[in-house]
This record gives sequence, structure tokens and C-alpha cells, in this order.
Amino acid sequence: MNRFRASKFRHTEARLPRREGHQNVSLPAFGLQHSPSLQLPSQATLVPGRPILHSHASADLASTRNIPLSFSCRRGRGGPCHRAWPRASQHHRNVPASAWIGGIRAGSVVSCGNHVKASCRWIAFNAEAAGVLGIVPLECEDGGKRTVSQLCCHSDVVTDFDFSPFDQLLLATGSADETVKVWRLPESGQDMPGGAGLTLGPMGGPVDVLQFHPTADGILASGAGKRVTVWDVGQQQPLTALDSHGDQLQSLAWKPDGRLLGTSCKDKKLRIFDPRASPAASQSVLGHENNKDSRLLWMGSSDCLISVGFSQMREREVKLWDTRRFSGAMLTMALDTSPGAAIPLYDADTGLLVLAGKGENLLYLFEVAPAQPALTQVTQCRTEGGTRGLAAVPRLALDVMACEVLRVLQLTDTALVPVSYLVPRKSIQDFHEDLFPDCAGTLPATGAQAWWAGDNQQVGRVSLHPARRSTETFSSPVIACTQLQAADASSTEADADRSEGSSYSSLSSPGSAATSLSASTGPSSGFASSPSQKSLQSILGPSSRFRHTQGRVLHRDTHLTNLRGLSLTTPGECDGFCANHQRVALPLLSAGGQIAVLELSKPGRLPDVAMPTIQNGVAVADLSWDPFDPRRLAVAGEDAKIRLWRIPEGGLRETLREPEAVLRGHTEKIYSIRFHPVASDLLVSSSYDMTVRIWELSTGREALCLRGHTDQIFSLAWSPDGKKLATVSKDSRLRLYEPRRSPQPQQEGPGPEGGRGARLVWVCGGDYLLVSGFDSRSERRILLYRAQALLEGPLSVLGLDVAPSTLLPFYDEDTSVVFLTGKGDTRVFLYEVTPEPPYFLECNSFTSHEPHKGFVFLPKTVCEVREVEFARALRLGQSTLEPVAFCVPRVKKEYFQDDIYPPTRVWWESALSSSAWLAGEDGQQRRASLRPADMRPVSEAPKEAPARKFVPASVYLEQKSDEQKKEELLSAMVARLGNRDDPLPQDSFEGVDEDEWD
Repeated sequence: MNRFRASKFRHTEARLPRREGHQNVSLPAFGLQHSPSLQLPSQATLVPGRPILHSHASADLASTRNIPLSFSCRRGRGGPCHRAWPRASQHHRNVPASAWIGGIRAGSVVSCGNHVKASCRWIAFNAEAAGVLGIVPLECEDGGKRTVSQLCCHSDVVTDFDFSPFDQLLLATGSADETVKVWRLPESGQDMPGGAGLTLGPMGGPVDVLQFHPTADGILASGAGKRVTVWDVGQQQPLTALDSHGDQLQSLAWKPDGRLLGTSCKDKKLRIFDPRASPAASQSVLGHENNKDSRLLWMGSSDCLISVGFSQMREREVKLWDTRRFSGAMLTMALDTSPGAAIPLYDADTGLLVLAGKGENLLYLFEVAPAQPALTQVTQCRTEGGTRGLAAVPRLALDVMACEVLRVLQLTDTALVPVSYLVPRKSIQDFHEDLFPDCAGTLPATGAQAWWAGDNQQVGRVSLHPARRSTETFSSPVIACTQLQAADASSTEADADRSEGSSYSSLSSPGSAATSLSASTGPSSGFASSPSQKSLQSILGPSSRFRHTQGRVLHRDTHLTNLRGLSLTTPGECDGFCANHQRVALPLLSAGGQIAVLELSKPGRLPDVAMPTIQNGVAVADLSWDPFDPRRLAVAGEDAKIRLWRIPEGGLRETLREPEAVLRGHTEKIYSIRFHPVASDLLVSSSYDMTVRIWELSTGREALCLRGHTDQIFSLAWSPDGKKLATVSKDSRLRLYEPRRSPQPQQEGPGPEGGRGARLVWVCGGDYLLVSGFDSRSERRILLYRAQALLEGPLSVLGLDVAPSTLLPFYDEDTSVVFLTGKGDTRVFLYEVTPEPPYFLECNSFTSHEPHKGFVFLPKTVCEVREVEFARALRLGQSTLEPVAFCVPRVKKEYFQDDIYPPTRVWWESALSSSAWLAGEDGQQRRASLRPADMRPVSEAPKEAPARKFVPASVYLEQKSDEQKKEELLSAMVARLGNRDDPLPQDSFEGVDEDEWD
């Protein structure tokens, strides 16, 4: 009978914090009962009210959901056993003070991470904005209110993150941008860091999973693609790489004693590694028969494992493994057929396992006994919202005096819900040693180099007894604390300069208005950053003031929809379509090179009937609008001719068949065409005949012909002043021309290595060239050249990702931000380009829900400056054209942000004529301010006085005389006690007659 002794956790109840309109539900003590619909294999032993026993046992819990599932005894003296039915909990006393955290908006990141993690100080979770984590204190302060802050981590989505088990402020984040960053979070009440303490990578692919080492400080394991890398974080160097995986990693887990590492993989195998002995797996076994998301956990420092995944029949299942007999699972339990991947959390000190399916509102609690082996369901809890993520709170943060044995945090779409698991005890004033054994402390047993050399010391265990609990804390030297201390010390020295503000926005929850976390993913200040922020930047390196740029698709009312018959096969040298501030030109798939011209002032659904088009006559190779004449469209055809079309005022009303002019001169197909940025009536074209020709449109003649190319010309670009022309070609060469001086290149230099395609654009006032292309391994990259020294090669090279399409760059000369994306991509990269190292400052990228067929930017004048919008683009989808606005988050938008909007070039006015330019003259366009007449520049805004700190009463009283103090004290006492001349309540009572006493 000892084998079936009752568990001390069998009456555990799940309790949720109350909020208006919410009911707590607790379903305790489930085992398994006989049921006609329940089938077990012949090897299983089924005992009423007992756990599943024997190896390879399997059961379907879903089929038992609506029947009595077990017999259990409420703790008492000699009372009979009662059948436990699912019931609503009526016990709410002694619930730990864990408030519902509402008013947030969680992200919908598709990754192998848990999407929420907790240390003893902070909770981190995936926010809606890409690359942003929400950060909130674990404990309530200030009367139950907690402030949710934003940590802008990466330029792409954050896929996984983990807190150090020793330093409660150390957070590692991994991202689809292929980097891992380590952050030191502040003490409560301080600003979030403006930059990472250190960066690891690139990883060669998106980071999938992260986990700190359980015994050694400064060891971090990261999984990307098929590789696990073990890092010495302090040295920022990899210690080893584990490459034995046959497919995408799905999870990794350190054994709590720090010796071994386990992984699960999309190739359906579980692997065990000893990273210090060999990079190859020491053991492997077929885990779950379906390659959907699987998870692996160690059961404490024992040799047993828990895995969660899907069977061949797509049933969710839990398996127990013993690495000493790793050929098959000790026990298999089928859960249900839900499609959501199960998130497991295991507490080694209690043996409790929590399972929650993504997108579901049911949390299972099991007790695991590996020695038998057995899995016993203790309780299940139904919550209000579906699960986006799940995390366990460290044992050192539990309310042990309320018998809270486990607390998990459920991340839903709009809230963080703490779920506490409590064991009912009659005495709540005593510490129950049987429920709370000593747990691992927060002091590391060893360091990174010592562990790598073979040190296997274990972390000391500490008591959870409130009177004996250790107060010793640990601060990891991985990121020096002196950085923040120095930054804080400098915060009192000088007033903040005009800048982009702090790196997070604050929300109060609960109690404040429910504001979306994603409403602002950037600065909360309108125009000032703290000196501590600037001090940190001087330590950690420069960061872009546009790093928190938000890209958002504008309202559907501004879209053009029901686009039909679009040509998606335009050459790689073409952007796919073109637009100006009035209209857009879209090549169509129909024969004859038809082009649709749509007015941007008339959004909405296009009719199903045929619309008037331009009949170009041949397939379109490239097209471009004249910047000085919004009604003139130049179209390059595959017949080596350029046709000029004039659009009627108000748009096309009938099909155009006759061009305004036709330019002849090229002998082979044309690649691309570009209008001159300063002079009117000038157009440049490149062709398969290896020539670049400049056309004077006013006369319809070829004015200049540039030679010197030996292979296909990928791209060409005018310098901002219109004096020079740069090209990049398939022979991996850059060429710089001064067309009016010589038909041969003035300079040549090495270009991108790959021959798959390239683009170039002038940046930084025309002193530098930015080139996008491929390397020899087909990785997309960008290169920065000094225009006067092409022969020296690139100043900086930045690898981005691996994709087939060429990156199309757009450069905003007013902000020095370059936007890069390719046809067929879903992501737009943003970088601020500077003439000093590190040259490229990363900004938040924009991600769309579906691949775009083209991405073209509109002139600066269409931007809504009141929303701090500094760029607007048109995204071409399968059948829609959507405007996308790029904004810088600012709080005080009532001011014109003149740090974002310098006087802009009047691009719609030419500075000189084509004949004047050809004659050798140069011109410069005037500049104009975008500031509306009713807005005041932010640089002229009054500086805000610093918030006054609380002044103690002693300081306040010292400023008054003794007589004033006495008078104020007396007045306060009288006000508190009331006027002594006022009648007492009993004075108004009336007596009764003597006979009434009878």
C-alpha cells in the first residue's frame, strides 16, 4: 500500500485573482476511472483513484472530462472518501497578493519560446510591436498599481528570452534578426536601458531558443536553425557549437546540475549532449512521431526527462524518459487532439507539472513520480482568456505562508494572469516544511571558464522559511553595474538636450485607463532625453534617434482594392510599379504592355469592369514619373524604345494608344530609366547594349552616351546635385561618371561579389554610395563606399539575411534613414546611415502579414507631420495597394518636431533646364519648411521644470518660526477633533416617561 500513499498535493487548488465580471474556477484532484470511451493498452494497470502505472501506459484524458474522475479524501478525522467532481472553488482566504495585470496587448509571435518569463524582480513578455518586450514588476507597489514599460530590443521580432537564475536583473533576448542581446534591467522606478549591455552573433539564422546555465554564471545556450551554441557571455565568445541536429531546433534544456544539455528537434528526435566532452550528441532517440512543436524538460537533477509533443495521429501527448534506458519512453499519456502546442512547466522541488495549450484557456496540473513511473492529474483550471504564453514564478518569490506551492503567469491577448496553486492547511501561521523543501539559491556555484574547465560544483540550497531566508543577492559581472551607476550619477548634472526621448512608454495597470502597450513603441518624451540615457549611449555606443520607428498600414479607407491582372514578372532592375504624389502606374499582365494609372485621391474598390489603360505596345521593362511634371510618365519597353505618355488632368478617362514622344537609340532591351533630380527634361537609361544614354526630352534626342561596362548594368543613380552618375554591374564593379566631362568612368571600384543583382543609392549628402547586393553565399548585404575613393573598397559591410530577391533601397535625405526590402519580402529593414563608425544604426523594421509585390515611397510632402510621420510608402499586395506610414513615437505632438523635419528640398521645382545643364551649368533647388502655420517648433518649446521630489516634514518645518509651527499644529488638531462648542450627538436625545419602562 505504500506504493499508493496519498500525495500531499492531492487537494491543491488553483486560484486566480478576482476582477470585476470574473469568476475563479478550480477543478481539483483528477485521476482516472473506468469509462466505456476510455481505452488503455494491455500493459497498463488501472486502479480506481490511483495514478497510471507501468511502462508505455496511455490514456485519453479528453474522454474523461465530463465524468467523475477519481476518488479522494478531504483531510479530516476518519471521514469517508468522497468522489471529487469538477467544482468552483469557494475558498478565497489567504490568496497571495498577485494582481491581475490588464491593459496590455500581447504579441502574436510564432516561435518556440514561452513568450513570458519571470525573475524575482521583473516579468517580461512579448509585446505587440515587433522587437519590443513589455516589462512589469513582479510585485505590486504603490497600492497595487504596476507600471508596464517597453524594452525596445531588436529590429525584428523577439523569439525567446530568459532571465539569469542568479542575477535577477539580467535578461537575454534572441530575435529573428539573428542576434542575442543581454540587458541589465534597472531597479524599480528607474528608466529602461536605452541599449543592450552586449550583443552576441550573428547566429547564421533566426534565434529560436535561449537558456542560461543553471550552475555557472555567464554561460548561455542559444539555438538557431540546426545549431546550439554555448556562449561565454562575459568574453562574448562561443565555447562550443552542437551541430548534430537534422532539422530545426524546437527546444533546449540544461540539466539542473549543469552537466548535460537536452534538445528536441523537428526531425522528431530527442538528443542528449555533454558540451564539454564532445559537440556530437551522446544519446538520441525517436521522441514524438509528429514533427509539430515539441518541448523537453529535465526532472530535476535526476536522469529522467519529460517531453511534450504530438503523436502520429496528432494527439498531444506527454512522455517520461530515463536517460539510463533511453531506447523508449517509460510512460506515455495522450492528452487530447487540440492543435495548439502544449507549454510545459516543471517544478523539481514539488514534482508538479503544469501544461497549457497555446490559444486555450485550460491549465492542467500533474504530479510526476518518475520512480513508479506515474503521472497523476491534481487539478485543472479554466481561465478567461486563451493562452499566448506561460511562465513559472521563481520559488523564492512564492507566498509560502499562504501555502502557495506554485505560481504561474498566463499571458493572454490583453492581460497577465497570475494563477496560484495552494495546498489547504488548517494552520496558516506555521511554515510547512513538508511543502517547502530547501531550493536552489541565487549565488552561482562557479564561473564560465571554471565550468568549461570541468568544475561541477552545485548551487547551494537555501531555506524558504521567512525567518531563515537568505537576503544575499548576486550581481553578475557580465554587464558591469558601474555603467548604470555612472549614468545615474550624471543625471543631476545638466539639463537634457533636444533629442528623441527615453526608450519606453509607461502604462499603469490596473487602475489606470486601459492603454494599449503597442500604442507607442518608442520614446515617451516629446523632445528630451535624460542625461543618464546619453551617458549610457557614450558607454554602449551610438544609437539611432529613429530606432523606435513604427511602420503601420493606414486605414482601409485609403487603400486601392480589387486590383486585377497585375504583372508580377517585371525585370529585377524594375521596382515593379511607380508612384508620385498624385497617381500610381501599375504594369498589367495582359498582352500589349498595358499600364493602369490610378488616382491616389480616389481610393476604394475598383470596379469589376475593364478600366482605361495605357497601351504601351510592348512589355514594360521599367517606368518612372517625371518629378517636375506629375502628368508625364516614361516607360521603357523590351523593344529598346522609351515612350513618353501624358496623363490627362484628373486621370485616365479613355485608353491612351499614342505616346507623346518615342526615344530611339538603344540597340537592345533597356534595363532601367531615371529622371534627373535637378534639371528638367533630362532622362538617363541603361541597356543590354552595355551603354548608358542621357536623353534631352525637350528635343527628343540623345544628348550623351556613356561607355565602359563589360556586363549587365544592374542599377544606376544620379548624385543629389545631379553632377555625377553611379552604376553597379554584373561584373562586380562600381563605376562613377561625370557625364559632361567624359563618356568613360571617372572611378571604378569593387562591388558586391555575387552576380544575382544589385542596387545603389547616394547617401549622406552625396559623399557616400550605399550598395545592396549579395555575397558569394547568396546572403543579402549592404555596403557603404566613399564616393571619392571607390578603389579603396567598402567602408562597412552589413549582412542582413538570405533571400532570393534583390534589396531595393530608398534613402530619405532629410533623416538619413535608408529603407530596404525586396519584391516578395514581408520585411522592410531600416537603418540610419552615418559617415562615422559604425555607419549603420539599426532601427525597428516593418513586417507585413503577406509578401509584397512592390514597395515604393512617396514624396516627403505627403507625410502627416502632426503624427510625426517622416516617410510614406505604397505596398503592392496580390490585389491591393496599401499606404504604409513610418512614424517616430513622440508624446507631445502638438509641437512641430523640427529635429525630425529639417527644411526639405523642393523636389517638384527644377533648378535649371536641360539645355543649361548640358551646357555645363549647375543649379541647386531651394528648400522649404514642412511646419504648419499653427504649430510651434519643438526647439522653441518651454523646458519643463523637473518634477519636485518629496520634501520631508522636518525640512518643511525648519523653514518656519516656532510661533508658526505652534499655530499650524493647533489648527490641525482643532480641525481633526472638531469645534468643542459644537453640541454632542447625545445632547439632542430625548428621554422617556417612567411608565414606558414597563
